[in-house]
Amino acid sequence: MDLFEQQSEETITGPLADRMRPETLEDFEGQAHLIGHGTLLRHAIDEDNLFSLIFWGPPGSGKTTLARIIANETKSHFETISAVLSGVKEIKAIIEEAKAQIRYYQRRTILFVDEIHRFNKAQQDAFLPHVESGLITLLGATTENPSFEVISPLLSRTRVMVLEPYSHEELAAILKRAIIDKERGLGTLSLTLDNDVLDHIIWAAEGDARTVLNNLEAVASLARETGLSAGRITLASAEEALQKKALQYDKNGEGHYNLISALHKSLRGSDPNAALYWLGRMLDAGEDPLFILRRMIRFASEDVGNADPAALGVAVSALQAFQFIGLPEGELSLAQAAVYLATAPKSNALYTGLGRVKEDIRRTGSLPVPLHIRNAPTKLMKDLGYGRGYKYAHDFPEAHVPQEYLPEKLKGRDYYSPANRGYEKIIKNRMKEWSSIRNKTSNDDNKSSH
Repeated sequence: MDLFEQQSEETITGPLADRMRPETLEDFEGQAHLIGHGTLLRHAIDEDNLFSLIFWGPPGSGKTTLARIIANETKSHFETISAVLSGVKEIKAIIEEAKAQIRYYQRRTILFVDEIHRFNKAQQDAFLPHVESGLITLLGATTENPSFEVISPLLSRTRVMVLEPYSHEELAAILKRAIIDKERGLGTLSLTLDNDVLDHIIWAAEGDARTVLNNLEAVASLARETGLSAGRITLASAEEALQKKALQYDKNGEGHYNLISALHKSLRGSDPNAALYWLGRMLDAGEDPLFILRRMIRFASEDVGNADPAALGVAVSALQAFQFIGLPEGELSLAQAAVYLATAPKSNALYTGLGRVKEDIRRTGSLPVPLHIRNAPTKLMKDLGYGRGYKYAHDFPEAHVPQEYLPEKLKGRDYYSPANRGYEKIIKNRMKEWSSIRNKTSNDDNKSSH
């Protein structure tokens, strides 16, 4: 039995998250940017003319469910393998079956590869000629960035579809459907959940649809064991079932975002007292410390940057320390990091510089690498000019030599403008010296050419 086969007995007794999987696009909640009416993917599914693609998204964002729907709605032969359990042998068997489907039934094959990022280069190479020839249409799913985990030739022959974590409203709709569905859900239990209980179940799922249904099932199971009062589930029983204290925030979740915003702005404003206060408020409310630490790690690069390069190390060390000792002792690691970040010199030069880079990339596309800084491991590449004229920095005084590293169309562009604070002041002076050397070299070259 493969991933997409279902039996009525399993439908009744399986986990709630599996029982509640939507079977059609109309029943699928969320990801409207991918499968809404008028989108490329929706049209391809409706017309049974699917192209090779990779679903990239966090756990519980609907990757496998979309694959199930495609399996149900397509007239193509559908195969599925998991990168965790399969290898080249299984891939070859599927390729042979795909050839038979073409030969005897004139049906193309759609191959769903779950966790495609777990396949190594040789295994991914095995797909390549058959995707290119059109023998199989590849449908991959991954939680990892395909740019790093999928080989470039295969990536260039597929479209990457990015799935987003589910919103609070979308998860609420999924929960309410499961609560009232009498055939596949928990409708026969006549459960009643107040908004604060729903909010807690959703918050604990962190955008994961599978987790939110597992949470609901756990809460309902504990309620059944301890005795329901007219099917009503309390916040206390939900906290007990999920082993997570509910946030002491506004019911609509606004407090969650207000407090993290207050912490971030206090850090940026170099106020360690306010930073400690808002950190304490969040911890007291039961906020996940890992959520706070993720924001502080981001802050270390976005708002401190190279004004104090040690800031990122402090934030990451705080994460590692907390993971090692946990609560309540680990709260001091967060406090230490917060005070360090608040009192560090500030610079957003990295943040703004990367933004300018992304804008130029969107505007100019994939510009070619200049020949003189290309790698030249073969004689043919050397004959074509790869690496010709490259100046090895360590052969020159101070290990610095002026030469162009950007593509021709971006020659002379400045992306990184260090602040005149902290360690970036040293970087700024160093870059000024290099700029003077470049200008002098350029002037000398111009004189010699005349």
